[in-house]
Amino acid sequence: MGLFEIIIIAAGLSMDAFAVSITLGLSVKKLKIKEVFIPGLYFGFFQALMPLVGFFAGTFFAHKIQGFDHWIAFVLLGVIGGKMIKDSFSKDDDEEKDHPFQFLKMLLLAIATSIDALAVGVTFAFFEIHIFIAITIIGLTTFGISIAGVKIGNVFGTKFKSKAEFVGGAVLVLLGLKILIEHLFLG
Repeated sequence: MGLFEIIIIAAGLSMDAFAVSITLGLSVKKLKIKEVFIPGLYFGFFQALMPLVGFFAGTFFAHKIQGFDHWIAFVLLGVIGGKMIKDSFSKDDDEEKDHPFQFLKMLLLAIATSIDALAVGVTFAFFEIHIFIAITIIGLTTFGISIAGVKIGNVFGTKFKSKAEFVGGAVLVLLGLKILIEHLFLG
């Protein structure tokens, strides 16, 4: 897996955080500079931590499942991407409007939006990949996209939330399909 694929994965994974960041930006009338960075720090950190945890867990099991690892990657990315696409059609807005940047709320949001990154980390164990480069790219991408999401949400409103989540999910599904096709027909 090359740098291009890692960047695409980073962008895809960050779409959940982007969507939540837009919602956080919507919940604040006058956005303070620190409120712009808080989601980026939380989401970027957890989006980097979870693939690392998944990578080490996957490395432990990788030699036992090398013959069908591409199917695992395909299924995991497909399920994660499919869930994101499904969620993009949901009209529920369960974000609270008061105190959107509280520690506990941000912690729970960061964990919830990075569960898919854990599964992606497991798939990383099946490929020759420099995990610390990958998690740095994922963390920094999520940090930047989350900051942009807060600002966009604060300025433009909700019209981008479901589209961003849909695009992120579609990217993950297509990446899983690419991995499967490469291993079945080109590998």
